[in-house]
Amino acid sequence: MSNFFQPNIKRQGRIARGVIGTLCLIAGIVLVDYKLWLGLVFVVAGLFAIYEALAGWCLARACGIKTKF
Repeated sequence: MSNFFQPNIKRQGRIARGVIGTLCLIAGIVLVDYKLWLGLVFVVAGLFAIYEALAGWCLARACGIKTKF
């Protein structure tokens, strides 16, 4: 199980996930005024992407899916 959580992305992937996470977080904050459930989905997705960027770990890559970055 410890191999699953080892860092598996480099600088470019971390930057991409950080940007995506930030955009999702902002979109979620804006959307929460219109649809609470949709806003919460975006906030959770944004926070998870920011976690991936900070940890240098990608869930998709850990599951064996090849990503571009």
